[in-house]
Amino acid sequence: MSSGFEEIELADAVQAVREGLTSAAARGAGQDLAFEVGEIAMEFTVEIRKDLKGSGGVKAWVVSADAEASRGSTRTHKVAFTLTPKDTRTGGSWRVGNERPGGVSRFGSSGQ
Repeated sequence: MSSGFEEIELADAVQAVREGLTSAAARGAGQDLAFEVGEIAMEFTVEIRKDLKGSGGVKAWVVSADAEASRGSTRTHKVAFTLTPKDTRTGGSWRVGNERPGGVSRFGSSGQ
């Protein structure tokens, strides 16, 4: 039974994290509380494969724990790296939320 994660390229996995952060930033617009995104540590188990047809290139495929256990004849490797997100418009840190400063005046209120 396939786990659905057996054929994900490493670049696609990183892109999914990028898209998730972009989505979180969009959802945070207009909120009183913002988060600055710090370093993002990522670790994947990958299988390195060489394309014997087409371009002959080498690709790293992310594998799930299920796939790793079922592929006894292949070698997997752990790849770990840290990304520091930057806002390409400003060169500064990436923020998830709003530019307005938040407040605590409504904490504990019943909303009435």
